[in-house]
Amino acid sequence: MKTIGIIVYPDFQVLGLAVSTVFEFANATIGETAYEVKLLSEHGGSVRSSLGFGVETASFKGSEFHTLIVSGDNTGTPQSAGVAAFLRDALKASQRIAATCTGAFVLAEAGLLDGRRATTHWYFARALQRAYPQVKMEEDRIFIVDGPIWTSAGASAGIDLALALVEKDLGTDTARLVAKKMVVYHRRAGGQSQYSALLELDAKSDRVQTALTYAKSNLSAKLSVEELAEVAHLSPRQFSRVFTDETGQSPARAIENLRVEAARLMMETGRHSVDVVARESGFGDRERMRRAFLRAFGQSPQAMRRMTESQLV
Repeated sequence: MKTIGIIVYPDFQVLGLAVSTVFEFANATIGETAYEVKLLSEHGGSVRSSLGFGVETASFKGSEFHTLIVSGDNTGTPQSAGVAAFLRDALKASQRIAATCTGAFVLAEAGLLDGRRATTHWYFARALQRAYPQVKMEEDRIFIVDGPIWTSAGASAGIDLALALVEKDLGTDTARLVAKKMVVYHRRAGGQSQYSALLELDAKSDRVQTALTYAKSNLSAKLSVEELAEVAHLSPRQFSRVFTDETGQSPARAIENLRVEAARLMMETGRHSVDVVARESGFGDRERMRRAFLRAFGQSPQAMRRMTESQLV
């Protein structure tokens, strides 16, 4: 049995507690207690959450855990010297130390991220990098594993991180069943972007939104401006103008971004060949997809796949 300690502190973000459900469902899935989960704080007792209610915790002093997970808060506030000292000592005894969302600030304050790759919520990534320049910040990642240290993006990405922990401990099938019971996507890969191209486009009118929805459902088609304009019931000229005004992108650039996002998801979650991914996502050939990936991410599809696979080793 593995003991999981979830560290909270005053004004911790409530959603961070969702990671505990992953371990609860893992126990239920295999029919035995693979994980014992405890809520911890520096002094024990009731700890106030960001919503105002409190949760009961045990003091982490004098305890050892297989895995420690530091919850985040809504501001990225460093914690006390006592928390930092405990985490530094825990690195010698614990197999894994993780942080969800702005919990990365707590690990950075303790020096656990020095020289390591890490991520956090995109909104706070630049602030963490400025405050702790020795951290190798990768702000556009769902989660990152660097040795015994695991960090995730926003609090909901903590579920992805916890599912990855379960997958490493109990296997892919168990993690998949846990995700199914929680009605969540089966663990977005760590290398996946925190951003969604469809959300970033933020169309304001129903006509443009309809065209975007059509495009996302038909990425393997040519998707010319004329075709999208017809779906939006506008002339091609009107459509291009309205689309650019509303989204800040040309139709061609937006379609490329949607295709890149779809292609990356296929690369990270399946074993499709690069040629199949290029065809299914609408790029047509691997060279065109490679150039699009270099524009979007600065690396090729193959490099992104290797990075994703290495995080699961």
